[in-house]
Amino acid sequence: MDDDARLVSPEVEALEENTVESSLRPRQLEEYIGQTQVKDNLAILLAAANKREEAADHVLLYGPPGLGKTTLANIVARELGVNIHTTSGPAIERPGDLAAILTNIDERDVLFIDEIHRLNHSVEEILYPAMEDFAIDVMIGRGPSARSLRLSLKPFTVVGATTRAGRIGAPLRDRFGAVYRLDYYADDELAEIVRRSASILEVDIDEAAVQMLASRGRGTPRVINRLLRRTRDHAEVKGDGRITQTQAAAAMAALDIDDAGLDTTDRRLLAAIIQKFGSGPVGGAAIAAVIGESVETVEDVYEPYLLQLGFLDRTPQGRLATELARGHLRELGYEVPPPRRAERDDPGLWDGVTSEGRTEAEAQA
Repeated sequence: MDDDARLVSPEVEALEENTVESSLRPRQLEEYIGQTQVKDNLAILLAAANKREEAADHVLLYGPPGLGKTTLANIVARELGVNIHTTSGPAIERPGDLAAILTNIDERDVLFIDEIHRLNHSVEEILYPAMEDFAIDVMIGRGPSARSLRLSLKPFTVVGATTRAGRIGAPLRDRFGAVYRLDYYADDELAEIVRRSASILEVDIDEAAVQMLASRGRGTPRVINRLLRRTRDHAEVKGDGRITQTQAAAAMAALDIDDAGLDTTDRRLLAAIIQKFGSGPVGGAAIAAVIGESVETVEDVYEPYLLQLGFLDRTPQGRLATELARGHLRELGYEVPPPRRAERDDPGLWDGVTSEGRTEAEAQA
């Protein structure tokens, strides 16, 4: 299934990103809802940089998609009163591509690198001295006569964003002076986002409808704004334009989004684990094959929210569907067979190993 077709996908849709979605984004830190600790620490960092009239320290933002990393990067530039240069890890294919960007950056500007974990190693090698010393080393010539020329850069700030912080090597990660994790939003924060977005869109919405949408927003601002827009469409076509609880419920039913915010694909994933693999444990590759997705998509797009809900557990042996997940599908009318027994006939990796790291035979010797 194409993830772009999923209404509750936290991934960016190109057209919406360039139109309505961008109009709903906060432009100043004081407008930004949620992520209080990150916001407070970032405010101090930026205020200090402005007071000293120097480039802010490099910032790394990580967390699941759709939580506001790109929005925060743009806010950083606005709070500093400078330009932002936006690129992504996959877009910078060669060291020369990065050098071209860096040599065109003005003093104190922000360089935003999305998916920074996907930078290749040769590009990272150029970025290290650029971040640390505001200089890059350029090779001139080839063969024995080649020589290195160091070019000075104007001081600037790198803001990196990633959904996979673990894939960023220590040499690059250590060059960021501020590292912030963005977590899923609470329902009350999502409700506040719904009210703000409804005001911008000039939509009249009941408080009961606000709470219903917030409970289905998957803890993600991008998703909750998308749900609000689709519910607005439903209210305008099927009603008088006002979003009531009845209209919101009808819209969620039409979109096949259940009370937990799960869509058809989420439920298909859980049903596969429960029905085909006895509730697990099962590996990510097997799940991806059953639902027709890549392992990376399963791990980055589907699993984070299911783990957050407590519907999935990750173990060394694989993914397990929890009793919460089994109960949820049972309430929705799915067939939920008993979980397969925990004991395995085949020995596991650590079976027969004592806490001291010795086998049982060695311990008895």
